[in-house]
Amino acid sequence: IEIEDMEFDEDEQIYTYPCPCGDKFEISIEDLQDGEDVARCPSCSLIIRVIYDPDEFADEGEETFEVGNTVTVA
Repeated sequence: IEIEDMEFDEDEQIYTYPCPCGDKFEISIEDLQDGEDVARCPSCSLIIRVIYDPDEFADEGEETFEVGNTVTVA
């Protein structure tokens, strides 16, 4: 399922999609940032694969720092 076809709940920070059982498949923003692409229905055993661009969900709060070590040889 394309992520564009899912509904986004701003309060819960989750994407949902209707499940045939009557409930909704769910996947959180955090799961997407972690590279997870499987949305699960909490009421049954069905799952769906979410198609999305991982770069759009990169955690902007994380910064990567390189630390250089200096070695002095006498």
